[in-house]
Amino acid sequence: MADANYLLEGYVTPVMRGLGSGLNQGWYNSAKTHKPFGVDFTITTSLIYVPDADQFYKVDNNVLQEVKLVSYDGQPISPTSSGNVPTIFGPDKTPTYEITDTGNTFDGPPGLDLESTIKLANALPVPMYHLGIGLPKGFDLKVRFSPTLEFDQAKFSLLGFGVMHDIKQYIPGIKSLPFDLSAFIGYTNMKAEVGIDATTGQNQKVVAAFNSNQYSGTYFEKDFCANTVWRGGL
Repeated sequence: MADANYLLEGYVTPVMRGLGSGLNQGWYNSAKTHKPFGVDFTITTSLIYVPDADQFYKVDNNVLQEVKLVSYDGQPISPTSSGNVPTIFGPDKTPTYEITDTGNTFDGPPGLDLESTIKLANALPVPMYHLGIGLPKGFDLKVRFSPTLEFDQAKFSLLGFGVMHDIKQYIPGIKSLPFDLSAFIGYTNMKAEVGIDATTGQNQKVVAAFNSNQYSGTYFEKDFCANTVWRGGL
C-alpha cells in the first residue's frame, strides 16, 4: 500500500540515518587476529544521537490516497493540508488518521521520547555483545548481537557477522615490524517493531529491518586492545 510506505518511510528515516554510522561501531578492538581457536568477548554500547530536526516529519494529505491525517496532539488537520507528526525518535504523542472509504479512525505510532524514557540525552543506547573466534590462516570470525530492547510499543533487536583477515602476512619485508594490519568485512541487521492502534484490527504492528555493511582496512599499534573484557588464545 502506497500510503503505508509513505508513512513508514517518514517515521523510520531518522533510524536509517543514525544506524548508517551507529551500526558500524565497535566491530574490533585491534587489527591483530587471534591464533586458531583463540577467542575474545567484548561488551560495548553505541549511542545513536537524534538531532531536533529528526523528531518530526511532514505528512501531506494531498499525497495520501486511502487515509488522511485528521489530528495531532488534539489539533485538527484539514484533509487538504499537511501536518508534522513524530518520527520514531519524536515525542510520545499520537497522530490520528482516518480511512477515507469507511470513516474509521486509527492512531499512528507515537515517538519513543528517548530523553524522558531512558533519562539521557535524546539518544538511543544500543548495547552489543561481540564474540571473536580465531580461525586458521589468519582469519577471525566476528559475531555480535544485542538483547531485545523494548520501549513502550517498540522493540529492537540486532545481529551481525563479520570476517577479519591478517593481510600483513602477504606483504614482504614488514612481517617483523611492530604493528598489525588487517582487512575487515561485516554485515549487521537491525529489526524494529512498532505497535499501532487501529480500529480495524488488534495487535497491529509495523516491522522494519535495516542493514549495514562495512568494508575497511585497520591499522593499530601492536597489542592495542581497548575495551576488551576478556581475551584468550591458543
